[in-house]
Amino acid sequence: MPNKQLTLLIGSYAQQYYLKQRSTEKLTDTVRNYERYLPEYFPLVHPSPRNNIWQSKNPWFLEQVIPDLQEHVKEILE
Repeated sequence: MPNKQLTLLIGSYAQQYYLKQRSTEKLTDTVRNYERYLPEYFPLVHPSPRNNIWQSKNPWFLEQVIPDLQEHVKEILE
């Protein structure tokens, strides 16, 4: 993929591997600070129904992170 512009890191295992994180680093902190990893990586929680509780405890995810992800993808596709 010579034109790869963004890698979505979905879940803690992907984030630990690609970001070289220790297992003690919190997924919430990584996702909340997603801008730190741009433009190469965009860390996200796994889109599983099991994460509905996490999303309800972290409303900033749907309010800030998802719209920013949508904007990044839109820019890449244009």
